[in-house]
Amino acid sequence: MFLYILGLVAFWFVFRWYRELARVPNKGQKYVYITGCDSGFGNLLARHLDKLGFRVIAACYTEKGEDELKKVSTERLNTVHLDVVSTDSVSKATAFIKTLVGEKGLWAVVNNAGVSVPSGPCDWMTVDDYKSMLDVNLIGVIGVTLSVLPLIKKARGRVVNVASVFGRISAFGGPYCVSKYGVEAFNDSLRMNMSFFGVKVLCLEPGFFKTSVTDLHLLRKNVRTLWDKLPEEIKDQYGHDYPERANVTLEKNVATLLDGDLMKVVSCMEHAISAVHPRTRYSPGWDAKFLWLPMSYLPTWIADKMLLKDMAKPTGSIL
Repeated sequence: MFLYILGLVAFWFVFRWYRELARVPNKGQKYVYITGCDSGFGNLLARHLDKLGFRVIAACYTEKGEDELKKVSTERLNTVHLDVVSTDSVSKATAFIKTLVGEKGLWAVVNNAGVSVPSGPCDWMTVDDYKSMLDVNLIGVIGVTLSVLPLIKKARGRVVNVASVFGRISAFGGPYCVSKYGVEAFNDSLRMNMSFFGVKVLCLEPGFFKTSVTDLHLLRKNVRTLWDKLPEEIKDQYGHDYPERANVTLEKNVATLLDGDLMKVVSCMEHAISAVHPRTRYSPGWDAKFLWLPMSYLPTWIADKMLLKDMAKPTGSIL
């Protein structure tokens, strides 16, 4: 019986691999709009798709990001300034895209732009801390998507949303996981709504990768900035050496998990855009596949114990 099950599993993986080989035709006529192209995944994806022959519209937050990308790309690639938090900026980018794509429509939008700070214990945060991140990571995704959705429906194209494995399990406090859970919910509801129009909505849930978002210097600075703003009562509860202990935890839990091969994520993005039969969800990164996702399916009391044992404990902790 076990051999039969093993055979069926093996057959399924071979069948899925073969089915996913087929790619969409006429790449040179397909426009792909990518947010967050100054660096990291967005920058690599823009360059990769440009080499494959797609017509890339790379949205950058800075003028420097636009200039640097143009230097290493072909004339097929267009850049546009975009601040996903600004309604006016999103509207201007959309107007530019409409002029560019014409009646062909937009083949895909990749919502890649995002931030990771402020992050920390929930009682260190203010409502404004939550709002600032939700504006970028969630409202920005929704705003950009809705702005170009009519063009994507015209092309019967794709929406690719970059969430996170921490949209499945909250391994730390603060607004980051909240924002990514929101992206997952938006992605799932949009996928069902758009299926009637032939639009595919795909989601990426990466683990820890070495990008500006996971830069340890940035994360340490974030801890210190939040700590310095706290009232003395909360500092006493956590212990005045807590920032140092939190940084040790960061080194242990983040630095050891960071994957420097960003192409693992970019390859999944490219597959979501170009495969005839893309997957509904992608989980690039060994930690996403074998640590965080399996943990998200465990009973809450077990998952919590596994997560808590690796956290820096407040001095006043009862555990």
